[in-house]
Amino acid sequence: MEHTQIETCFRRLAKASPKPKGELNYVNNFTLLVAVVLSAQATDVGVNKATEKLFQRYDTPEKMAKLGKTGLIKHIKTIGLYRTKAKNVIALSKQLIDNHKSVVPNDHDALVKLPGVGRKTANVVLNLAFGKPTIAVDTHIFRVSNRLGIAPGNNVEKVEEGLLEKTPAKYKQNAHHWLLLHGRYVCKARKPNCENCILADLCQFRDGAISKL
Repeated sequence: MEHTQIETCFRRLAKASPKPKGELNYVNNFTLLVAVVLSAQATDVGVNKATEKLFQRYDTPEKMAKLGKTGLIKHIKTIGLYRTKAKNVIALSKQLIDNHKSVVPNDHDALVKLPGVGRKTANVVLNLAFGKPTIAVDTHIFRVSNRLGIAPGNNVEKVEEGLLEKTPAKYKQNAHHWLLLHGRYVCKARKPNCENCILADLCQFRDGAISKL
């Protein structure tokens, strides 16, 4: 996709949703980190239901560490992979206490060293908590980027690299939200709503090829 077309894509997305927001609920940077870790292979709706009461009482690394794995499991057992996630959340809480004075670090390398925190999670936290123009590539953004042709690639690192390079600077701060929400509600995996897509005329995939991603 040419630069002018990419500019048009984001201009339309920005006009449709001037102030996009993530759909995970959190009360501070720590609970944001926890929520994103819990959201892996789970829906935001499911995570929000599980964390509604949890975050009211356990909103700091100290409180979470004291709750412990067994206690945390009672709150998040409706979420997929809850045992592994509980183990990681307690471990990252302890590392934040021991290594970062209980503060979520504003640094990608430091974040990915925390248990359960990968590249995508780190980028989400940096974007939402610290306002950095990162683009976290999840399954929705990977699909939309390839279908539209904004930043095609066969792995998330390639797509992220392409998006960071090709997304106009003024749109980078919200690009993650726009692409994710577009993929979640319009450019769906199985039944994309092409008829109501504001980017359909710019899409690089036609004649059934769209179903392959």
